[in-house]
Amino acid sequence: MPTPQELLTNACKPAEEALRLHPIYRGKVQMAPKCPVSKLADFAVWYSPGVAAPCQAIHREPELVYEYTNRGNSIAIISDGTRVLGLGDIGPEAGLPVMEGKALLFKYLGGVDAVPLCLGTKDPDEFIRTVKLLEPSFGGINLEDIAQPKCFYILDTLRREMGIPVWHDDQQGTATVILAALENALKVVGKDIGRVRIAFVGMGAANVATYRLLRVAGIDPSRVVVCDSNGILNPARADIEQRQEQCADRWRICQETNPDRIAGGIEAALRGAEVCIALSASGPGIIRPAWIEAMAKNAIVFACANPVPEVWPWEAKAAGARIVCTGRGDFPNQVNNSLAFPSIFRGTLDIRARTITDGMALTAARALARFAEDRGIDPDNIVPRMDERDVFPQVAAAVAMKAQEDGVAKLSRSRQQLLADATRTIRNAHHLTHMLMQTEIIPPIPAA
Repeated sequence: MPTPQELLTNACKPAEEALRLHPIYRGKVQMAPKCPVSKLADFAVWYSPGVAAPCQAIHREPELVYEYTNRGNSIAIISDGTRVLGLGDIGPEAGLPVMEGKALLFKYLGGVDAVPLCLGTKDPDEFIRTVKLLEPSFGGINLEDIAQPKCFYILDTLRREMGIPVWHDDQQGTATVILAALENALKVVGKDIGRVRIAFVGMGAANVATYRLLRVAGIDPSRVVVCDSNGILNPARADIEQRQEQCADRWRICQETNPDRIAGGIEAALRGAEVCIALSASGPGIIRPAWIEAMAKNAIVFACANPVPEVWPWEAKAAGARIVCTGRGDFPNQVNNSLAFPSIFRGTLDIRARTITDGMALTAARALARFAEDRGIDPDNIVPRMDERDVFPQVAAAVAMKAQEDGVAKLSRSRQQLLADATRTIRNAHHLTHMLMQTEIIPPIPAA
């Protein structure tokens, strides 16, 4: 069993390797052709003069753009760099490595072509106008790392005013995977989602959306206590009441939760709680082991801040937590939106859905939980791992079927057809990556 110091040393290695390798590869994604080019004359088909024919066809029937171009498999990952991971407002340039990493995951795990775009504005209306202008080129929009409360305004406005699906992964993606993990964690400890006592630590975009989705899934708000950086939420929080127009979700949570009017900070919120869902500031030390000791027996702790969780998982386990989840892949139970967004967009694009509904997110969560349960769950293994490739087409097909049920799909397809198409597309993305590695077009990782 590794010592705490060895665990801490191992936890620091990904950051060290990232600094070493990023300058070597100078990015993580690139453009690659998808049509054959064997002779010079081929360009007369793919470009001028032949390309004029599909252009004219699309002009006559705009929906043909999905048949004649890559728009149906292209999305934009768009950020202003104001809330990058747990690093805060570091700007669009500094946020670009995250968006490139996201594009890599979209391609490798979902077969989705994603373009990272970091915008040089902090003005939400200018941001909205820019994204809307991009609509003709993309089949969907993934918003990323935008500070609150403007992230809610941007998402709601774009979802209402655009004709393609708009998704804020920090909100909806995180919520989807946490719900999947929570449902399986509760199965392990033998508790019911409608009766469990939950403490939310942090009320940023991720936890606001998580609370909202868990409400749909059946949690009881009267058994919930929420704590942000200014203390526990309740109707006496004048700072939120005065900004209730901009912070409508927070103010609603003030009204719905904490009927006993518990006051204080994180320590008070965790006392007696059965579940802690923390999406707050990068740690460690945000949550202290002594506070976990005061939680209920068989406690479930989600310490999901990135890049460092609010409490190290081995400390939480030593303090009595039965199940501990983080957002990191180097610890057990990685609760990361990477499990959700590639397959949700795969299913959304394959059915050409106009939006991504809460029902589609709920379906994705249940599909993730069911996949893990079918192959077996335990306290250190409650959600699928990113290397369990079969989960992604399974979730994609489930999402696409739900889109048809919700009436937001432009196409009609069977589950069997959707599963086969998603499996093939994702497999091709894997093969492309491995082929580029085998031929050393992507050079091997040099030794340290």
